[in-house]
Amino acid sequence: MLNEPFFKFGEEIMYAIVETGGKQYRAETGTTIQVERLPGDVGAQIELSKVCLVHGDAGILVGQPFINGAKVTAEILRQGRTRSITVFKKKRRKNYRRTRGHRQGFTQLVIKNIATA
Repeated sequence: MLNEPFFKFGEEIMYAIVETGGKQYRAETGTTIQVERLPGDVGAQIELSKVCLVHGDAGILVGQPFINGAKVTAEILRQGRTRSITVFKKKRRKNYRRTRGHRQGFTQLVIKNIATA
């Protein structure tokens, strides 16, 4: 059990590259990803339809730019905000200083299913 490898050669792991919030993420079934904030409540099921690539039993499907009919189903684990960053602006010799903070909103998803057309 302890010395059993996590990944066995010859096994195909199905994954998809999805686009949301202007960024691309690798999604495998059962994994958790943190994306830009999406509307929805905790526990809700959402579908990500902008699938760029699917790697599975049938090989690799590449979209141009997206695969028609492919979708990734996920469940919202939590909605939150990242830790605060400080935004500091200054103009020298003008006594101009402004300090602001920023917290980016995010949605944490657990991938349930990857479906191709």
